[in-house]
Parts: sequence; structure tokens; C-alpha cells
Amino acid sequence: MGILNVTSDSFYDGGRCGDVGTAIVHGRRLGDEGADLIDVGGESSRPGAAPITAMEELARVVPVVAALRRTCDVAISIDTTKAEVAEAALAAGAEVVNDVSAGRFDARMLPLVAAHAATIVLVHMQGTPATMQQAPHYDDVLSEVEAFLVERVSAAVAAGIDRSRIWIDPGIGFGKRREHNFTLLAHLARLRRLGLPVVIGVSRKRFLAMSGDGGPDDRLAASLAAAALAAAAGAAVVRVHDVAATRRAIAVADEWRRAAERSG
Repeated sequence: MGILNVTSDSFYDGGRCGDVGTAIVHGRRLGDEGADLIDVGGESSRPGAAPITAMEELARVVPVVAALRRTCDVAISIDTTKAEVAEAALAAGAEVVNDVSAGRFDARMLPLVAAHAATIVLVHMQGTPATMQQAPHYDDVLSEVEAFLVERVSAAVAAGIDRSRIWIDPGIGFGKRREHNFTLLAHLARLRRLGLPVVIGVSRKRFLAMSGDGGPDDRLAASLAAAALAAAAGAAVVRVHDVAATRRAIAVADEWRRAAERSG
């Protein structure tokens, strides 16, 4: 899943694709680099991000989704918590809704996705983007994230979404400390037992910062390592900024996994 942020304030690429024309060019590049899915978002969900209006979000993302649908064969997802934005993006050609609120911020979201027979990504987040990194706390992060996802999957099914169209995301970096993120990544097998595709988004996030880190620009190597480890552990989708490099890293992880399976 290639990340296409049509925003001015995303933590890594804010402003790089802030206008529609630049965003379309970048989206096509993600497809050329091997993205299976292009995730278009118009509202930043970085820690501390302030919300924007639906009108502003619509103006940012709908022209991009429509243009990519006309000129690109890659599937498109819309990264939004607003049913109004999701509906317009689905009408413009998106097939997947990536909702970091897991349908909690807008009561219309799950019924809308069901009505369109679209796929939804249900993401775990403690709090909101504006508050999520203000002293996040868990007694047992694995059990709590798992219980949250089980409840949201039940809510999605109750709203009419077919289980085959539900993906789950433990929300790396969304209301979690460094140790929480690594614990979740180290125990993906537990989430895989839910029988649904697991999405992992680690690309250039702060928890990957090591000694000498100067910011997101310095985290490519760490991002590739984390994505490859997640893929080797069975993640079905990795959400990344650097598509070509990540595909090469995951190819190594895939070979490693196949060799391990052959040897028993």
C-alpha cells in the first residue's frame, strides 16, 4: 500500500504532494514502483494533528482519486474517518476505506461501506490524532488491541460488511509508546489468529528512531527492516512511503519464509 498524502502537515511528506497535480504524478509513480494499492489521504493523522472540514478534505482527495482511476490500473483506497469523504471517493473509483477510527468517529461509515460492498481497514487508535500520544497507557497492549479489533469487526459485520471485506490494523504509532509498537510487531501471529488480513504501517515513524536519528528522512533503513519483518511474520499489507525499496526488502523476507516452510 503506497502512501499518497495530499496534505500540508503529514509527519514525513506533508506539503510534497499538497496540490492535485503533484499528487497525481506521485500516485502514478507509486504504481510504477509496484504498489498494489494507493492510499490517498487528505487529512493528517500524525500525533497532534488538528482536524479539517469535510469540504477541504473532499477538495484535496476526490480529484486525485478520480484522475488515478482514469489513468492507473492500481487499486485505490481512501484514508479518511468521514463517511461523506469516503462516499465521494468510492464514487470516484476507490475500492477500500482506510479508517483510523475503525468507524467510531462517524456513525455513518460502516453502513456506507456495507452499501458500497467496499473493503474497510479497521485501525486501532487510543484517543484521537490530536491526543493519542499524550501518555498512552495499556495494562496489556496485545490483549487490549486484540479485544478492540474483535469488537470493531463485530460492529462492521453487524452493519452489513461481509467479513471477507474486513482488514485489521493494530495501529502502530497510534496512541502507543515505543515498547507497545515493538510488542505488537513481535506478536503479529496473535492478531493473525483472527483470520483476517493484517495491515501494518511502520514507514518512517518515530518509534523507529535510533541513535543519531535526524528525523523521518533518516529512517528508510529502519522502515525497510520493520516492513520486511512484518511481512515475514505474516502481515498481508504493509503501508509505506518507499514502495520500490520496500518491495525489494519484502522479496528477501518472502524467500526466507518459503525456505523455512520447505525445511519444516
